[in-house]
Amino acid sequence: MIPREEFWSIIEAYGAQIRPVQFIFYIAAILFVVWLFLKPGTIQNLFVKLFLSIAFAWNGIVFYIILGKDMAGGGYGNYFFGSMFIVVSVLFTVDLFRQNMQFSLPTVEWQKYVTLVLMLLVFCYPLFGIAFGHGVTRLIMPGTFPCPTTALGLLLLTTALPRVDKIIYILLLFCAIPFTPFVQIAKYGVYEDSILFTTGIYSLVLLWRYRKTENLPT
Repeated sequence: MIPREEFWSIIEAYGAQIRPVQFIFYIAAILFVVWLFLKPGTIQNLFVKLFLSIAFAWNGIVFYIILGKDMAGGGYGNYFFGSMFIVVSVLFTVDLFRQNMQFSLPTVEWQKYVTLVLMLLVFCYPLFGIAFGHGVTRLIMPGTFPCPTTALGLLLLTTALPRVDKIIYILLLFCAIPFTPFVQIAKYGVYEDSILFTTGIYSLVLLWRYRKTENLPT
């Protein structure tokens, strides 16, 4: 793995190269999610899935394979994670037509409040970055950065349980849980990714809970 300072220099270079795209993605994510939660419906779901499809494709291609490829330190990890994100993008695109997944705030009271709190934390990623002393080009935002985009995708998937695409769910759990506490947080000091890890644990618990009560569709 690359040293911490090299990691942050790649993040900084990437942030500088994609300005102001990251702000457009960030604002779009907030608007679509607020629209969905306030007035859930078919059209809102289509826009959210379209956004997720574009966001995961962006992260897979632009971040992992093009601009942030040095994150792998000469290895092939960027192609591995890039391919995973592209697969997730394709599957969200497929569901635009299949319409199996329907996102909406949970009806169970405690799940509704946990979802709202976690979603607020996801959108606060750049604010936590500012609090940790990061400059504008080092701010990590949902939409154009893999970790908060993964957290956003996972959290939305929990609102569609039990009718979720299991492949998307498992791929995003793989991105959220095993590496986050030891790599992003401990090694690179991306303390914002505690939000990703918490979202991953919450998503895993809900997946297990629903698997014990209902069979998830294929």
